[in-house]
Amino acid sequence: MSENNGKGGLLRSSAVVSVMTLLSRVLGMVRDMVVASYFGSGAAADAFFIAFKIPNFLRRLFAEGAFAQAFVPVLSEYRAKRSLAEVKQLVDRTAGMLGLVLTGLTAVGVLFAPYVVMVFAPGFHDDPAKMQLAGELLRITFPYLLLISLTAFTSGVLNSYGHFAVPGFTPVLLNVCMIVSVVFLTPYFDQPVMALAWGVFIAGFAQLTFQLPYVAKLGLLPRPRFKPGDEGVRRIMLLMVPALFGVSVSQINLLLDTVLASFLQTGSVSWLYYADRLSELPLGAFGIAIGTVILPSLSRQHASDDPQAFSSTLDWALRMVLLVGVPAALALGILTEPMIAGLFFYGAMTEEAVVQSARALQAYSLGVLAFMLIKVLAPGFFARQDLKTPVRVAIICMVANMVMNLILIWPLKHVGLALATSLSSMLNAFLLFWGLYKIGVYRPAAGWWLFALRLAGGCAAMVAVVWWLNVPSSEWFAWGWQQRALRLTLLICAGLAAFVAGLVMLGLRPRHFRH
Repeated sequence: MSENNGKGGLLRSSAVVSVMTLLSRVLGMVRDMVVASYFGSGAAADAFFIAFKIPNFLRRLFAEGAFAQAFVPVLSEYRAKRSLAEVKQLVDRTAGMLGLVLTGLTAVGVLFAPYVVMVFAPGFHDDPAKMQLAGELLRITFPYLLLISLTAFTSGVLNSYGHFAVPGFTPVLLNVCMIVSVVFLTPYFDQPVMALAWGVFIAGFAQLTFQLPYVAKLGLLPRPRFKPGDEGVRRIMLLMVPALFGVSVSQINLLLDTVLASFLQTGSVSWLYYADRLSELPLGAFGIAIGTVILPSLSRQHASDDPQAFSSTLDWALRMVLLVGVPAALALGILTEPMIAGLFFYGAMTEEAVVQSARALQAYSLGVLAFMLIKVLAPGFFARQDLKTPVRVAIICMVANMVMNLILIWPLKHVGLALATSLSSMLNAFLLFWGLYKIGVYRPAAGWWLFALRLAGGCAAMVAVVWWLNVPSSEWFAWGWQQRALRLTLLICAGLAAFVAGLVMLGLRPRHFRH
């Protein structure tokens, strides 16, 4: 496969994952709009977000984070160098080990749910009703960890064989299940927010069941076998331990935010949640897509001893991320209140909650590009099965985040927590980049100065148009939801059109995305 064809294939695969993930993120925004309308940012919402964040955090840490980054390179190597029977054996034995560990962890989480809440949200201790509700919700949501981790396992198999559409679409089912549960099940519970927890539980089964037929078509439907001494399983487990820190530092930082936010006034956890959801939109729609697609390619290039192709793939991925991440970060920073108001200012959501969520979003917007770059730079290490460097970087950034949290929370409250996360993510992205560059794994290709000029021109055009079309926040609060939705759509479409027009006027063409 030529380099051009390779980049074209990566672009097509990235586009598939991006479209599927964007669909999921759009439905995720609809889900959050429904949640904000029904529950706002009160005690019940805070309790649910903690109960949802705990298994979600562990999912990102174990499943999408450590496990995926350890499993895909080993599976890709088996696929390149061994028979289908040996690949199937690796899949079966990995499924057995993963299933056993996660079943045990899930059982502990369900049995000791109130104590887990105390660890993740110690500030709830002063509000016994909220603490008790969060524990009850967690007992329902915690099994999602087991189900979604097994789903991530099957996703890794599909991604390794170039099937990106099905794993990309799977998260849509979570949003659909949660929306349906809120709309139709809330009347049947004394605590309406319990419907949300059951929606999460049901979604876990739906997502796993959806993927199994596609894995079966590959002849790799897992039949769990427990053999921890297997060579491939041992390699995956050894790679997983340091990867827990290396790839998921941003999630650990967000969790620290939640722990500290539980000590602040009621609503702080929800304000951070709504802001975080919007800041993750470009990350989920594109950053994760690029990182997902390049990991199997980088793993094969490393296994084939092709350092030039490895560096070229990283270079292409960095340009694609910058092309989306820079304007996305600028747009989020400029349109914080319009976006929060346009999406969430309904029902139980108050004007004060919009303002406070928007302040947190401004702080998160500073780290949007860094969040996306981490998703591209980390696979550069994991594909080479180098876990020491990301771990060292992760520890440095975790300590930096904790220090900045403690410094900034006093003057800035919940906004300080968001700002600390962004700053530590910037440090994380820089150290990962420098690590790849210093050892010669990555060497920038020609054309970066021209690319930077075009990107700057497109961003300048977008910012000018958005500033010109936007109106004061007071008008956003005075409008009805229809007018807010129309004006937000106008701002986004006009800004995107101006950005693209700026790029085209400065000479950027579709062929540049492939080379």
